Amino acid sequence: MARLLTNSILFTLLTLAILSFNNLKYTLFLAIPFLALRNHYLQFRRSKGEEFPPGPFSIPIFGNWLQVGNDLNHRILSKMSQTYGPVFLLKLGSKNLVVVSNPELATQVLHSQGVEFGSRPRNVVFDIFTGNGQDMVFTIYGEHWRKMRRIMTLPFFTNKVVHQYSDMWEDEMDLVLHDLRNDEKVQTEGIVIRKRLQLMLYNILYRMMFDAKFESLSDPMFIQASQFNSERSRLAQSFEYNYGEYIPLLRPFLRGYLNRCRDLQRKRLAFFNNHYVEERRKIMAENGEKHKITCAIDHIIDAEKKGEISAENVLYIVENINAPSGLDKVDVSEKGGQFSLHIAKHSTVVFKPIKA
Repeated sequence: MARLLTNSILFTLLTLAILSFNNLKYTLFLAIPFLALRNHYLQFRRSKGEEFPPGPFSIPIFGNWLQVGNDLNHRILSKMSQTYGPVFLLKLGSKNLVVVSNPELATQVLHSQGVEFGSRPRNVVFDIFTGNGQDMVFTIYGEHWRKMRRIMTLPFFTNKVVHQYSDMWEDEMDLVLHDLRNDEKVQTEGIVIRKRLQLMLYNILYRMMFDAKFESLSDPMFIQASQFNSERSRLAQSFEYNYGEYIPLLRPFLRGYLNRCRDLQRKRLAFFNNHYVEERRKIMAENGEKHKITCAIDHIIDAEKKGEISAENVLYIVENINAPSGLDKVDVSEKGGQFSLHIAKHSTVVFKPIKA
């Protein structure tokens, strides 16, 4: 009760200070002492024996942000665990981050207590790109998530799908080799084939998803889709918005950044809906009861018709599938006359220079 009362008083005073001054300089002048006081109060509670994991000393307002920076990778966390133990606490602005660096404890978090930790935390940018969790990746763990997972699994991740599309996958790979053999630059100058492999990945996915494909690298639809997805990747994974995410006092400065995200998402969803989702709806409507499900979006739309998901869910599932984590991660490096191609995060293929 004392904790609730203290926090309420501090934030009431802070809110009144912000509302009372239009001048940002005076607002910050008043806000910083209150936030500092709250931080010292939390440190005091920790020293009195309340169950907080150990961790580095945090600075008022910024927490441990200035200590870890924007590069919060596994090496830094592993090194910190050697000092603070297998479970430790980081404060990033106003948010607490508990780090588990132990296989047995990680099993408890991810498996034994999976229900409690199953939902993926969102932020102000991903709320825009996922429609506040209307997709599958960021929806709250529960019955709706399990329903979305089932709908996504059937057209993409079963043995039947592997057998159905294996010939198509091989055809797309053969087309890559055909294009390389017929490109004179391959035999004389060499060529960076990142874009051609990206086209292959897009065509494999779009044939499975929409029963559609792009004709070439110069196809206007491919150019637009890849540009939309690359920009989405840049905005979603940038550290530019972290300061406003972790320090709410600074969030008004994110207005321009968030508007760019909203504008991009509006254009992306319109692109997917107008050119692909609605086209499949028309085909299904024309065929009526005789229509046979031939691609993933047919299956997803059919689930919508049965009332299992909404039209918004359909569109945000398409958004998930087009998320750049799968389509744009084609890492190409040249070494010793070979091209090492890391495709879709887990497959490695090596191409030797093609001889005439």
